[in-house]
Amino acid sequence: MQLFNNILTSLVWLGNCLTLSPLEASELQQYPLNIHSDANIDAHRPSHPIFKPPGGQLEGPDSDFVCEYPSMPDWEECSTPSNRECWLRHPNGTEFNIHTDYEIAQFPVGIHRNYTLIVSDGKIYADGMVFPEAKLFNNQFPGPWIQACWGDTVNITVINQLKYNGTSTHWHGIRQWNSMHMDGVNGITQCPIAPGDYFNYVWNVTQYGSSWYHSHFSVQYADGLQGPITLHGPTSANYDEAKDPTIVTDWGHNSAFDAILQGILNSSILLNGTGDITKFNGRPHSNTSAIPTPYQLVFEKTDITVPTRPKRYLLRVINTSFESSFIFSIDNHWLQIVSADFVPIEPYFNTSLVIGIGQRYNVIVEANPVGEDGINPVPSDLNFWIRTWIPEFCGQSGVGQNYSQTGILRYNQSLSSNPNSTAWPSISNRPCSDEAYGSLKPKLPWYVGDSANGPEGEAFSVHFASKSDPSPSQFPLAFISFDPYSKPGYIPLQISYSNPTFLNLDHTGVWPSEWVVVAENYSSADWVYLALNGTKHPHPIHLHGHDFAIVQQSDEPWSPDLFKPTLDNPPRRDVVLLPSTGFVIAFKTDNPGAWLMHCHIAFHAAGGLALQILERQTDAAHMWPAGSSHIVEAETVCANWDFWQKNCQDWWPGDENGTYPACDPSWNYQDDSGI
Repeated sequence: MQLFNNILTSLVWLGNCLTLSPLEASELQQYPLNIHSDANIDAHRPSHPIFKPPGGQLEGPDSDFVCEYPSMPDWEECSTPSNRECWLRHPNGTEFNIHTDYEIAQFPVGIHRNYTLIVSDGKIYADGMVFPEAKLFNNQFPGPWIQACWGDTVNITVINQLKYNGTSTHWHGIRQWNSMHMDGVNGITQCPIAPGDYFNYVWNVTQYGSSWYHSHFSVQYADGLQGPITLHGPTSANYDEAKDPTIVTDWGHNSAFDAILQGILNSSILLNGTGDITKFNGRPHSNTSAIPTPYQLVFEKTDITVPTRPKRYLLRVINTSFESSFIFSIDNHWLQIVSADFVPIEPYFNTSLVIGIGQRYNVIVEANPVGEDGINPVPSDLNFWIRTWIPEFCGQSGVGQNYSQTGILRYNQSLSSNPNSTAWPSISNRPCSDEAYGSLKPKLPWYVGDSANGPEGEAFSVHFASKSDPSPSQFPLAFISFDPYSKPGYIPLQISYSNPTFLNLDHTGVWPSEWVVVAENYSSADWVYLALNGTKHPHPIHLHGHDFAIVQQSDEPWSPDLFKPTLDNPPRRDVVLLPSTGFVIAFKTDNPGAWLMHCHIAFHAAGGLALQILERQTDAAHMWPAGSSHIVEAETVCANWDFWQKNCQDWWPGDENGTYPACDPSWNYQDDSGI
């Protein structure tokens, strides 16, 4: 169906002010995300949809954000508190709603959103102890809130002002349909952005929901280069008001580049950039600076427009950790879970949820505290702890008795006392595994086709290096890999900063073994199956460029004899916690390019637990032939990187004797995988 014939000509610059950040006031410098806004809501009825999205901010620096569809005359907004499944409706009854299949290029046509992100060095005062080696977007942590609406085109300029690091920015979970060169993975889709250089990322908003953006230059994101993304669109259950995205992360006070060698030092947990180091460590006097006020949510019992029922709030929970999964809960409040990553699901209720690194859940919470007498009664002051436990085998364990108390939900904003609420029973003992397989039922069903890459697909297992391996250390920090069943061998991934896969799409013959290229050359209608076996400790596995279906999750290690896939609307998402027993994922080969699949535990990715899916190489090479504008731009970025990288005095500061340790012949600039 031809829905639109117009060419999008409207360009809107939206004003945006920075939110509060846990940085020393004297260090703050304001970098505007956008310059101005041409969007205008006035008393006259516009000829096209223009409205504040229901998931937007009601007041504050981002409250002027609007969705606009100038190429869609006569269409109207149709999202209401009683029907959040609808987004846009035409007078003829046609809708863009939660049942629209955006995987086959069905999505509205919005406007261009323009952002600028400046990457620089700084300090963070998040939890009572300064972190002096921070890397920041626009001098704030978490980074600025990137917002767009379903159908928009997003243009983000990333400028690197770091002293000693390259960088690249990945837009986590964004499908990047036919735009692999915008995925932001140095060594695969581009060279790193050199200090003093910049890169323009442009991508289409074909999905909607919650995510985050982060550096993909080694483990750099864990030093602070991360921020939330909201793509406004339909929701599978109704709500009245949305709260800002909630980022939860583990935190340390040594650089992540050091943490991959000796672990996180002086650990804590941050909720939207604030924490309390004394709770996690169990040492009441371990802070060296002021402990900030905990992150707070404020609820109203009812909405003035519907005073007969509790008010319903949309929360967007995002895990951006270095190594930790979390059990998220709010004392005395049920969570209605409505999406997993970017996939809307049939709503279900739970008192908590397990969220792995890179995963996101949208949940709806009623302002209606409940409890069980004698177990977790509702406190009279209506103050409640927001809790984030670390499950066993899924990160560093907190040693403080109350380390999970990382935020506060209040019904009276004037109160400042800590809650005395009691946690839901048995939550802290939940295993480190994804939400129940049967609970994650996508709202828009898929039927998965048969495997094109063999009857049961291709199988891989997580392989830790051992003394018996013929090459136990291909690069200094290598220790883990995906081991293919078809050709066993320990090959941890290491990319080449100066020679990304994107510039080699016309390559013929054998690929460098350390690039771990897995070729999948099928048609756009075919399905690829990957069977993955894990280890004792779960691994959050993320595939770029796709949502994937989880067609089997077994209580036993994978084998062809036990292969019984669920093909009719299995759970799907872009990050899944790989248990010791394993699972089988499937995706359609409808997105040509090179797509990284990796463990999102930072030091596992740095150690080599990753591979590249090279999807329909011939089609990708035709889309980006030598001499095309995107190839030329990539070559320019690589030339700038090579020019910077050849001077060892730029890698690391000199010492008091005027010598540069990085210039020692034994110095290895890239001692990890690079991703």
